Amino acid sequence: MQNKDIGHVFREIAKILELKGENLFRIRAYERAAQTIEDLPESLAKVYDEERLRSLPGIGKDLAKKIEELITTGSLNYYQELKKQIPSGVVDMLGISGLGPKTVKLLYDNLGIDSIEKLEKACRQGSPLGLEGIKEKTQSNILRGIELYKRARERIYLYLGLGIAEKFIKQLKDTGLIEKIEIAGSLRRKKEDIKDVDILAVSKEPSKVMETFTGSPLVAQVLVKGQTKSSVLADEGSIQVDLRIVERANFGSALMYFTGSKDFNIGLRQLAINKSYHLNEYGLFSDKDISKKKPLASKSEKEIFSFLGMDYIPPELREARGEIEASLANNLPELVELRDIRGDFHIHSNYSDGSSSLEEIVLYAKNKGYEYVGISDHSQSLKVARGLSVSLLHEKVEAVRKIDNRQKNIRILCGSEVDILAQGKLDYPDSVLEELDFVIAAIHSGFKQSRRELTQRIVKACQNPYVNAIAHPTGGLRGLREPYEIDFDEVFKAARDYNTALEINCHPQRMDLSDIRSMAAKRSGVKLILGTDAHNIEQLDLMAFGVNAARRAWLERQDVINCLSLDELSKWLGK
Repeated sequence: MQNKDIGHVFREIAKILELKGENLFRIRAYERAAQTIEDLPESLAKVYDEERLRSLPGIGKDLAKKIEELITTGSLNYYQELKKQIPSGVVDMLGISGLGPKTVKLLYDNLGIDSIEKLEKACRQGSPLGLEGIKEKTQSNILRGIELYKRARERIYLYLGLGIAEKFIKQLKDTGLIEKIEIAGSLRRKKEDIKDVDILAVSKEPSKVMETFTGSPLVAQVLVKGQTKSSVLADEGSIQVDLRIVERANFGSALMYFTGSKDFNIGLRQLAINKSYHLNEYGLFSDKDISKKKPLASKSEKEIFSFLGMDYIPPELREARGEIEASLANNLPELVELRDIRGDFHIHSNYSDGSSSLEEIVLYAKNKGYEYVGISDHSQSLKVARGLSVSLLHEKVEAVRKIDNRQKNIRILCGSEVDILAQGKLDYPDSVLEELDFVIAAIHSGFKQSRRELTQRIVKACQNPYVNAIAHPTGGLRGLREPYEIDFDEVFKAARDYNTALEINCHPQRMDLSDIRSMAAKRSGVKLILGTDAHNIEQLDLMAFGVNAARRAWLERQDVINCLSLDELSKWLGK
């Protein structure tokens, strides 16, 4: 079994235990173990073979035995017995935003609702009305949650799409038959989530390439198999992958066309028409009678842009948001790149709910070439994340200072992700906050407050002289929780006036702020900060996805706090 399969089993166990009303700490133990396993950069089977299971964070004697059973037999008797007690459809219902185990159990016990399909039908008919705690608004929220659940399953995270694409590309390159190959579509534009994976290639042996592609061990089902285009379902049928073989002579025009977006292509084609050209996937032509003419440009995208009198437009910007006009005016932004990032501020250690020690985090950051790294564990009110009491925070501050004094070529900053409480008050008093190098404030509760109340909580946090940034400003979790409503004009004004940065949270399940909101923040004069929200050292690599979002938001180095030198950062932290 692969890591993700074992992680899935543990997550399912946690859900069933939650429905059965078992001990909360036991449930969290399975969830933390699942996270550890899914994030593990090596095979769990290898860790087992080397007798290192007990060295993994959160893996004790009991869980190690269960992992051993899964690895050696491919099954877990405990899990099979649990599944007999609760229908799988009932467990699936826990994936609906805002639907807790108590309500799911109530619906199952009283109405026999044992699937999301039955739940949706019942809510539309009003059947749950009258059950304890279920009102019309509750039904409306459930239906909205079901819609969110469905939408999330129609699309996949960017990192999953990239992973699958890279595996296929490696297999195809290994054949020796590929002259050129590139990712296309929304995956190349680095959208936060995508519908499918598009790959473009050049080969003199297209039929052999298609045989390799459709016969890959990654393929769960072949949808279409042709000479120049084939489509398959990969990753156990969850991701559609399309491969097109095109001529080398028009690879550039084909790559531009299949990268999109649709609106960008329409705008570019209209520009070509205005200049008495015709543009399609085969190239840029001098007039509309293209049947017997060679293209003026087609081999590369840069060639086509140049012929149209344009600067090259990076794929991330091709969303019809003014990039064509900016290109024509030689006014495209010099987009931030991963190599510009000098540090990360949103990292959790094993002082709270992270799995890595301070020393491990520092070493990993140092190996990434960072000039500084900030460790920001949760504050005291967030018990579920083992938030730090004031005394434990003092202990951590002292530990960070000692490590920092021993280090060369990297600065270790002691911070905290401090809860913004219900009335906008912070989870630590100012007398504690002033001891920290930086403070990230965040909302983790009270999501059902009004738009006005939520806005004021964030505004008050911005006004605090010790708060440097607001983490994941809209609180959304993809497929699990919709972003809460806030007045962005008011938040942007407060952030600008009080020199408080807003975070682009790099974790794939958050990506908050979105690229659209980040663009608006930049226009309002607000600085952005990228935070991985890492809970183990490997998650520091999620910074790349934050950079993707920053590029889609037209951000340059001067817009991003993580690009500051250490001296510049020290001045900014002074607020």
